[in-house]
This record gives sequence, C-alpha cells and structure tokens, in this order.
Amino acid sequence: MPEHETDPLNELREWIEEARSGGAPQPASAALVTVGPNGPSARTVTVKRLERDALLFTTALWTRKAQEMGADPRVAVLFHWPALGRQAHVTGRAARTERALDEELWSERPLAHRLQAVVSRQGETIAELAPLQDRLAHLAEVQEAPPPCPDDWGAIRIRPDTIELWRESPDRIHERRLFERLGDAWRASLLSP
Repeated sequence: MPEHETDPLNELREWIEEARSGGAPQPASAALVTVGPNGPSARTVTVKRLERDALLFTTALWTRKAQEMGADPRVAVLFHWPALGRQAHVTGRAARTERALDEELWSERPLAHRLQAVVSRQGETIAELAPLQDRLAHLAEVQEAPPPCPDDWGAIRIRPDTIELWRESPDRIHERRLFERLGDAWRASLLSP
C-alpha cells in the first residue's frame, strides 16, 4: 500500500503542495472551528507547518480562538480547494507549542506581519483603523531590528484524531476516505458519498 494510503498527513501535505503549484490562492488556509461558551466559532487560519503527526498555526494568545482552545481543546479544521475538487476535514485536539518553536515561527514571518502583530490587538474593539495604520507606518520607518517574539504570541499544534480526504467526482460519487487515529497508526475506511 502506498505510504500516503496509511498516512493521511503525508497526503494532506501533497494536496497543499499541488494546490500551491496549481496557483490556488492561499493553499494552506483552512477554516478552524473551536467551541466556546456560546457554541461553535469559525475563522480562517493559515497552517504554517505539517509535522509528522500534527498541524501548526500561529496566533496571538489573547484571541478568542486561543481562549476557546485553552478551555476546550477539541477543534475541527476544513481545507477546501474548489479548483482541485478536494477537501480535507480534520478533527483533533489543540495544544500550545514550546516557546522555542514559537520564536522560530515568528522569525519566519515577513517583517510587515511581525510589525502588524505588535501594533494590533487582534479582535479587540477599536474606533477606527487610522491610528493603527499610522503606528504601523511609523514603526516600519524607525524599526532598526525586527521585533522579538511577543510573550503573548505563539503556535498551536493540532494533533488529529480523524482526517477525511474528499475528492470530487463528476458523477457525484465522490471519494471520501476517513482515517481514524489508533495510537501511532491510522485505520482507513471508505465512506459513501
């Protein structure tokens, strides 16, 4: 059996690369669903890395998504590549990463993204954008060195429990392969479309 048949994260990695090479906009972007006190909440995040057994994305740690994952680590992630006729649905548990990895991922961000993260308190209510834009422009002019990784910014690791890989078919008999984690292995099954 090919390796990606028994390791859905390898196949997911291949699908992201195929989307990237095919010119798909934001090929590593996905909808992240968390559970909060008022029910489910969704937003788009960019998966920064796929590890051997996990997905990584970064965030400010004061955000609603970070707070919700801290209270209830169960999450869902949905990738959708319409031009490729593919989707990947991941469910699992989220946890904070180690500080060294936070700093490594911070250093990989474009400078403009690091400055924006320093200037803006993502998700907080503001009166208008102009003061943030002015502060960002000022920082871009006077910043002599890239800002260090803020203490309240970091990465989240999602260790999947299930991964469903969906491939569109013109006859609507879509291929749906479900992978369920069993310790360090995966159990694969085919779902009816």
